[in-house]
Amino acid sequence: MHPNSLFRRPEDPQNPAKAGQRGFGILAVNAIDQASAPLLSHIPFVLEPGTPHVLAHLVRSNPIARAIKNGPLPAVLAVSLGDCYVSPDWYEAADQVPTWNYRSVHLRGQLELRPQAELLEILAKTSAEFEARLAPKPAWTLDKMSDKALAGLLKAIVPVRLGIESSDATEKLSQNKGEADVNGVITALGAQTYASEEEAGAAAAIHQAMQALVRRQTD
Repeated sequence: MHPNSLFRRPEDPQNPAKAGQRGFGILAVNAIDQASAPLLSHIPFVLEPGTPHVLAHLVRSNPIARAIKNGPLPAVLAVSLGDCYVSPDWYEAADQVPTWNYRSVHLRGQLELRPQAELLEILAKTSAEFEARLAPKPAWTLDKMSDKALAGLLKAIVPVRLGIESSDATEKLSQNKGEADVNGVITALGAQTYASEEEAGAAAAIHQAMQALVRRQTD
């Protein structure tokens, strides 16, 4: 689904922050062998404070880690912020078709390996970010690992950094529909049940985003 300009948020300064709030995405680089498909990896990540950089780590044997051994490569980090199917039955208007509402951010730039000496700090920043979201649970820290286990971990993974050169966001929230149709989708999403928790969570994010958009438009 290629979004039209109505749904696009190119170069919004908030795009990296929106991605960082999610903290998990799909990292993609082109395969070195042009006959092969692009290389993809699902990764947790954090934004480096005060800089246009994403910090992350990869298993040493990851094909992306091997691809950037000889130098940085162009990469995209695609982050989903929620999605859901939209039934035409939820619209007031006739002759509508099914569609999909979703929110996403793409961060583009050069992906590079970082010195192994930076790995421990990147791991500490990553765990601190996500442990803080579990408060009031006491935060887990790396010093809870034994020296042997930590050494084994550090040997198995490598630090990487994506320098953000550009970004774009898509927020497809039925902006191309009339007020009655938008309200119909919001009402239906609020009452809908789903077969899985994954679907329910993704749809709930869109439901909340649509409600927030309506509030901003009416304020």
